[in-house]
Amino acid sequence: MTREDAERAIAVGAERAAADIAAGATLLIAGDMGIGNTTAAACLVCAFTAEAPNAIVGHGTGLDEAGRARKVAVVERGLARARTSVPRDGVDWLAQVGGLEIAAMSGYYVEAARRAVPVLLDGFISAAAALATRAIAPRAVDWMLAAHASAERGHRAALRHLGLEPLVDLGLRLGEGSGAALVLPLVDAAIALHAGMATFEEAGVSRRGA
Repeated sequence: MTREDAERAIAVGAERAAADIAAGATLLIAGDMGIGNTTAAACLVCAFTAEAPNAIVGHGTGLDEAGRARKVAVVERGLARARTSVPRDGVDWLAQVGGLEIAAMSGYYVEAARRAVPVLLDGFISAAAALATRAIAPRAVDWMLAAHASAERGHRAALRHLGLEPLVDLGLRLGEGSGAALVLPLVDAAIALHAGMATFEEAGVSRRGA
């Protein structure tokens, strides 16, 4: 896509985040829907982390090893082509090797951080979008939580480069925000415990040695 296409997709995501926050959302989840977008995500992860494609490209929706090797070659060619255009920033990389849905997710995350609302990342696609977001707005990572570590090969590497620890590891492959949705009750429970648990003094717990 052109840079203008990427910018429009980012703006769509930002508008959606602003609308969700205006409607009262205090934690945001973005889910992807697409076919072949683990290839685009792998390109972005490699671009933003300098990891080798073979270390990032996974089996997607069930490729055998020969299929994965072809996918690695596609990512290598995509990165080589993009680099001839000398991408200047995260928006350029999204335009060169990303997808409209990944760009929109990135805009969603940028706007959430701008409005000081946390986001719960889902799987590999959302991690790629998060890396693009960091390239556009570095402090946005401060508002991100990683819901889970998926079975996709490059997901853990992407989270490591973001400095995020997944809350659970369930070996999921689903995408579409499903992993983050599954973890949401855990986040709710943690908030309830933090807000409602009594202190030792309030609970009348004796001090050690008393």
